Amino acid sequence: MNPLLSRLQPYPFERLKQLFAGVTPAANYSPISLGMGEPRHPTPAFIQDALRQNMGGLASYPATAGEPRLREAFAGWLARRYGVVVDAASQVLPVNGSREALFAFAQTVLDPTRPEPTVVCPNPFYQIYEGAAFLAGGQPYYAPSDPARNFAVDWEQVPEAVWARTQLLFVCSPGNPTGAVMPLEEWRKLFELSDRYGFAIASDECYSEIYFRDEAPLGSLQAAVALGRTDFKGLVAFTSLSKRSNVPGLRSGFVAGDAALLKAFLLYRTYHGSAMGPVVQAASIAAWGDESHVEENRRLYREKFAIVTPLVASVMKVALPDAGFYLWAEVPASMGLDDAAFARALYAQYNVTVLPGSYLARASDGHNPGAGRVRMALVADTAECEEAARRIQQFVRHHSA
Repeated sequence: MNPLLSRLQPYPFERLKQLFAGVTPAANYSPISLGMGEPRHPTPAFIQDALRQNMGGLASYPATAGEPRLREAFAGWLARRYGVVVDAASQVLPVNGSREALFAFAQTVLDPTRPEPTVVCPNPFYQIYEGAAFLAGGQPYYAPSDPARNFAVDWEQVPEAVWARTQLLFVCSPGNPTGAVMPLEEWRKLFELSDRYGFAIASDECYSEIYFRDEAPLGSLQAAVALGRTDFKGLVAFTSLSKRSNVPGLRSGFVAGDAALLKAFLLYRTYHGSAMGPVVQAASIAAWGDESHVEENRRLYREKFAIVTPLVASVMKVALPDAGFYLWAEVPASMGLDDAAFARALYAQYNVTVLPGSYLARASDGHNPGAGRVRMALVADTAECEEAARRIQQFVRHHSA
């Protein structure tokens, strides 16, 4: 067996399953899950129609690079959303969801023969970053986050010796779990570091279309162009239809950026067998070409967060995020519970599932930055999320009395 597999840690939801083992939740409450970030708004009918109307594509092997019309759909969306111009032939590639692509990209760019190949990732973070680093023969470095800035990463705290051996940097903006969006000046700093030390930047932007204020989140390619980096040197952006279009089961997204990196990534993907099926390509073209369903999806989230956030904020320290569909709430010290105990007791007494924040982070300098917080995924309909928030109110008030 591959010895690197032994370095993988249990996934957060496996840990949650173990945490709840032996617990029978109160039968007088229906189950409500705020634990997993799985979009649950209805899939738009026109996307389903595009799938049904293109079933003939099942009879053909797909090209790993995707059909030209698909790549043009990616380029067209980037132009409309960010004002960014890319070459559809060399600067975009289809992927089977951003999770698959983030993992595969690390396998493409890391050179395990170099001393201490390092992958820098935020902390808290999406666990695929860590697993991708381990299985590519690298070592993750967990960049410290700053609670005073909504857990944005403090890049200044990463030692120069770490940057010097870094081969890949994972960035998540809007962030998971906090929803923080990186401003232009932080992108300037990261691009300068990439130029100086020669590492690639993988920018995970799967939450970019769910935001709560008038200004849409800044994208990495958009930042690069604003800073004169029109060749996107060292940068690849990752995005997906899962959250934007409520199609997590479609497994469809794309990457865009540095043509040289994408050429190598295409080679890896060709051997890996990562081609997107023709039926999914057809549905994806339809989805990327329409914004009305995205605007409606965003309206639903805005309505939901406007109702739920004040309810939770009445008993826990939490604020409306910049973007994304999570609330990152602090467990009140008066309850005398850590984040795991909070999640277990809430499940037992009110049948509501939340994810302990410590499961989304790693201890750094003796401190786990997710400890004492829980992540709530507001992915169900508004009524169900409101009911969950009211149960959380009761739970906190009861234990803080």
